[in-house]
Amino acid sequence: MPNLVLTGFMGTGKTTVGKKLSGKLGMKLVDTDREIERVTGMTVNQIFKKHGEIRFRSEEKAAVKRIAKEDNQVISTGGGVVLDPENTTMLKENGIIICLTASPEVIYERVRRKKNRPLLQTEDPLGTINRLLNERAPFYRCADAVVDTSNRELDEVVGEVIRLFMEHK
Repeated sequence: MPNLVLTGFMGTGKTTVGKKLSGKLGMKLVDTDREIERVTGMTVNQIFKKHGEIRFRSEEKAAVKRIAKEDNQVISTGGGVVLDPENTTMLKENGIIICLTASPEVIYERVRRKKNRPLLQTEDPLGTINRLLNERAPFYRCADAVVDTSNRELDEVVGEVIRLFMEHK
């Protein structure tokens, strides 16, 4: 079975939806950020602080390369994984990409209390969310399908993702 790849901005529900999907579909759950942490022995935050975003993106690309070779997985990606077209190409070779979206306000409410979001450690996190969403919009269009998670129940989102995955596989 092909991989079901979840992309989208931070706070759109990739990890939460991914966990539920893997259980319902009987597929292994793989989170690219957790894989990077496992391999490096550092948290994503630590990598950003110590080595910067360029090093993190390099680790991310290596993780995608390893993960994309397998099949029958639900892959929850980091929010910026699509910024590198090679990542998208590798993920599409053996996977259906579904982009989860949410309004900037919903994203802000979901992530505002979390301190593990290095890109949002700014004076104006909502402004940063809006700016990053606009910058990344063209990259998220690589998805085979899009699901808006704003103000929706988890089971409703999971059901829609499963339906779209089955239509595209």
